[in-house]
Amino acid sequence: MCGAVIDGKLAMRPERGAAPPASASGAKAVRALYTPEQRVRRDATRWTLVQGILAPIQFLVFAVSVVLVTRSLLTGQGVMAAHVSIIAKTILLYTIMITGAIWEKVVFGQYLFAEAFFWEDAVSFVVIALHTVYLAGLLTGRIPTPALFVIALAAYAVYVVNAVQFILKLRAARLQEARETALRGARA
Repeated sequence: MCGAVIDGKLAMRPERGAAPPASASGAKAVRALYTPEQRVRRDATRWTLVQGILAPIQFLVFAVSVVLVTRSLLTGQGVMAAHVSIIAKTILLYTIMITGAIWEKVVFGQYLFAEAFFWEDAVSFVVIALHTVYLAGLLTGRIPTPALFVIALAAYAVYVVNAVQFILKLRAARLQEARETALRGARA
């Protein structure tokens, strides 16, 4: 721990990498998702807009694909449409992962696994792995269609978990910004 004088009082702040201190109520201090510099970079890069456009498009393709794949599994109809929808979802997934890695580099200084998005990136790789297994099975013909569709639905289930992670992260960022705005207002 390092000491610093703040408002005439000695305040202890943890060393870099140490756990945040507990507050008087026993709750841990909230770690900021973005530093002020990272927020400026996030807001200035075009990759933020690209992510904001691709994410809902990917979700829409996912929703349509779930219906098509489920219909095909249950009725045997629309197999080609289901495959096309999974391929479209996979292309969007790869695109959003590449552009997201670029965004992470611009904002956090590394392409993937920045501390603030470590678990989101980890789960994204599970989603990518499952989509890639689907594509490999489709292209080689070594996996029967019903099994391919089950793999796609498993990928989609993990994708939902990943989407929830990102939505919660977005909410956390907005709450952080609201707290900081409120603090600035209280100090003014």
